[in-house]
Amino acid sequence: MTKKIEPMMPIKVTPYDYQKKAFAFACDKFGVFDNRLKSCGTALLMEMGIGRTIVSIAVTGCMYQYGKINRVLVVAPFSILSVWEEKFAKVADFPYSLTILKGAMAKKKEQLIKLPDDGLQVVVVNYESAWRLEKELLTYHPDLVIADEAYKLKENCSKQSQGMQRIGDKARYKLLLTGTVITNRELDVFSQYRFLNPQIFGTSFYAFRNQYFDMGGYGNRTPIFRKWMMDDFLQKLHSVAFRVTKAECLDLPEIIEEVRTVELEKDAAKLYDSIELDSYAEMDESEVTTANILTRMLRLSQIAGGHLTDDNGVVNAVSSAKLNLLSEIIDTAIAEDKKIVIMARFVPELDDIQELLEKKKIGYAVVCGGVKDRDSEIYRFQYDEKCRVFVGQIAAAGLDTTLTAASTMVFYSLDYSMSNFEQAKACIYRAGQKEDCHYIYLVCKDTIDRKVLYVLRKKINLAKMLVDDYRKGRAPFKTEIPGGGELLDSK
Repeated sequence: MTKKIEPMMPIKVTPYDYQKKAFAFACDKFGVFDNRLKSCGTALLMEMGIGRTIVSIAVTGCMYQYGKINRVLVVAPFSILSVWEEKFAKVADFPYSLTILKGAMAKKKEQLIKLPDDGLQVVVVNYESAWRLEKELLTYHPDLVIADEAYKLKENCSKQSQGMQRIGDKARYKLLLTGTVITNRELDVFSQYRFLNPQIFGTSFYAFRNQYFDMGGYGNRTPIFRKWMMDDFLQKLHSVAFRVTKAECLDLPEIIEEVRTVELEKDAAKLYDSIELDSYAEMDESEVTTANILTRMLRLSQIAGGHLTDDNGVVNAVSSAKLNLLSEIIDTAIAEDKKIVIMARFVPELDDIQELLEKKKIGYAVVCGGVKDRDSEIYRFQYDEKCRVFVGQIAAAGLDTTLTAASTMVFYSLDYSMSNFEQAKACIYRAGQKEDCHYIYLVCKDTIDRKVLYVLRKKINLAKMLVDDYRKGRAPFKTEIPGGGELLDSK
């Protein structure tokens, strides 16, 4: 009897069982091993934080090794472009060349023109640029197109969705990545599957709507899904989809930690460097103590969070980099019908986050130094379905707070207290939590953020470490970590 050989995932990390199954599912649909193409598109309906990027990289490498592809296009929200670069570098166990399209349109076009012809080429671009670069991307002629956070394609009439559909039509293979393909209504499925595989629900939005919906409401303009068509609808949807939730991943660790790297805008980066240089000069002229090094570091942390208080006590906005990234994380959580907790240190950051939620018209609760009735805010987040986000100031919100209605926590910024950090994390990771907990850290590149996260996780005295760095001739406010330590010890 011939023993069945499980295909190996060409990655440097050990995959979980559900990741192996997702990999095998996609490879089978693409006919990688038996040369029988079952579908030109495969959907990985995997919730945020359980490794769909890793599976996609493994599928990409395997298809390249089997001679199926040479050119890959990854389209994702702007805030996670660097995540793809970092994940490829960390897990890909095959040769590749990766280019993130950055800068003005002219520069992005130039990057595409200069790509080498040989080997596996991976191009990463954000959705807003993809449809504007449609002509150039079609000339690039990707064999595989990966649409990450594909809820961005739910609006069928948008230029973004239609551009992606045309790009997808020219590619031999497509991967669609999202926590759930249905965001608020079944109608959202059409545009995403039109990109993925037009054979599933066809190419005509109106034919799709007429098949699965009745028109009702005022003036018969509101599509109402025909419940009796649900079995047929789901059978088609899942015919090319691998679906898994956090709750189903029995071999998933109890805690998942992820760093999202943020790049400050050019002017903000210059300001950070200027304040950093001034801090060095001031320290050279005085005794380096715990108090004065932390005072100087405070201003640098403020800049990383988007603000700086001047000598007159006026708070000035200097960057929106973290807020833009957070906006897309919130969109993903809402699209997946998940509640989310956001922790930040500084009041201006909390104000920005609340203003963002109000613009998005998303219900939220908040606990910070000025909130008197914290219990009612916590209760509302826990039990009110319309309250989707909890915004907390780390020093005020973490102590003995239960926020188990969410399993994802975003650290927008960090203070320097070990106990505050641990108490904040415990808000979602405690009795009553039914899902694995996902922590996302927003870390500004080339700033103090990275070192702060490192020392908190390693339980190192931050002030002592910075003073020691300075006295040993190392730059205390730079991102270097002694011994090449990693931010996260993850698989």
